[in-house]
Amino acid sequence: MRGTRKAAGVALTLAAALTLAACGGGGEEEPAAGGDTAAEEGGEGGAGGEGLTIGIKFDQPGLGLKEGDEYTGFDVDVAKYVAEKLGYSEDQIEFTEAVSAQRETLLENGSVDMIFATYSITDDRKERVAFAGPYFVAGQDLLVRADDEDIQGPEDLEGKILCSVSGSTSAQRVKDEYAAGTQLQEYQGYSECVESLAAGTVDAVTTDDIILAGLAAQPQYEGQLKVVGNPFSEERYGVGLPQENDQCEDINAAIQEMIDDGTWEELIAKNAGENYTPDPDLNPPTEFEACA
Repeated sequence: MRGTRKAAGVALTLAAALTLAACGGGGEEEPAAGGDTAAEEGGEGGAGGEGLTIGIKFDQPGLGLKEGDEYTGFDVDVAKYVAEKLGYSEDQIEFTEAVSAQRETLLENGSVDMIFATYSITDDRKERVAFAGPYFVAGQDLLVRADDEDIQGPEDLEGKILCSVSGSTSAQRVKDEYAAGTQLQEYQGYSECVESLAAGTVDAVTTDDIILAGLAAQPQYEGQLKVVGNPFSEERYGVGLPQENDQCEDINAAIQEMIDDGTWEELIAKNAGENYTPDPDLNPPTEFEACA
């Protein structure tokens, strides 16, 4: 993975080192012919064979959440499953935060080997990075109070107060395309939106359905909130990779195995709550990105 170089023979390495020392110079050694170090060491990839660096979200309950030294969520569990199929044990994984605006840069500069962070596959992004998957297909939906039977979709938000985060286009899309009379409320984070929803200050929260399900599944909101279950967009969550990579096909095979052996459904129920049902027309995914 990141930083991996093919090992040269011992004699060649010593000769190169002596030559450089004699010249008093330096420079990056070119990869030499020979066996792959990671493979020879039993799948320990990464620079020097120490592991795999994976970018995730740190602030999305049910998807990617960091609490102390613990990492939880659907993205995290899928990443662990895929990494294991690639030959990495859990203690060889280093999780690092992948803020949305920095994901392409993290892959381009080699800071991470791959990204599992609600990373929607788009043509614009594919100009800079590669994708495997998708491992989930989300859709924009609404989170409402559990006893609210009036809001069944975005058209029912006329005159209602809809919450989303600052800079997001989700709430504005509802106002522009479905209910012009919707009143918009923005906060810095979805946790504030959900607090306001539970308190009755706003009528609904909008973003991707699985993100909403993860928020609603937090213990403090048990039984209080529900995802409407009427998604009105399609977001294909992929595994972000550097454009030059040799892992895409293996990752797709691992995702397919995760679906076939039942683990995918178990991880959805574990992280998004048993009351959440992904769009059955889109999930589990049946078509993956073509690997270059």
